[in-house]
Amino acid sequence: MIASLDWPALWLSVKLSAVVTAILITIGLPISYWLTFSRWRWKFLAEAVVALPIVLPPTVLGFYVLIAIGSRSPLGQLWTSWTGHTLAFTFEGLVIASILYSLPFAVQPMAAGFAQVDRSLIEAASTLGASKRRTFATVILPLSLDGVLAGAVLAFAHTLGEFGVVLMVGGNLPGVTRTVSIAIYDNVQSLNYEAANRTALLLLVFSFAVLTFVYGVRRQPPTAV
Repeated sequence: MIASLDWPALWLSVKLSAVVTAILITIGLPISYWLTFSRWRWKFLAEAVVALPIVLPPTVLGFYVLIAIGSRSPLGQLWTSWTGHTLAFTFEGLVIASILYSLPFAVQPMAAGFAQVDRSLIEAASTLGASKRRTFATVILPLSLDGVLAGAVLAFAHTLGEFGVVLMVGGNLPGVTRTVSIAIYDNVQSLNYEAANRTALLLLVFSFAVLTFVYGVRRQPPTAV
């Protein structure tokens, strides 16, 4: 069973999920902070843009990302001049598409965690002379780690199971853009249900193990000082 699994596709999916999750944590924290604490009148427009991938069909998002990074686009031409190859149908292209597709799954739990922080604690830190950056690092972030962790887990799991966006932007290039979801689809298309079941079952067990570990850690009581 183990020998017959599509390990390159599985490894590529895990690698893609890890890279996308790390980037989403980096950019998701400031976005979530701004969405939570900004008093801009038209903030709801930004919230709608962030949440758009939740309701937008993956093929639609994938199509427009493909156009945006294609060889005729400014971004695609700039990338080609830097690297000598196009951005579409590459691992880097998958990363860009996956960041956009999984953005709300990272940002919304983080913003919810920030919103639950007692505002009086934030005001107290400000009264004591703490800067916004220090208040975020010492008050807001420690009190909302559950939301940040939930956002990271959801982003990882969502990226791991991507299909439509990955297929539109990356195609099906073994070792380059062939993810585990596409490998399962190919096995089903070729009526190789046994191979599809083995890969799908491993992905199911792996995803469940990751979630069990994360939520198990969250349930552990704080260590007494």
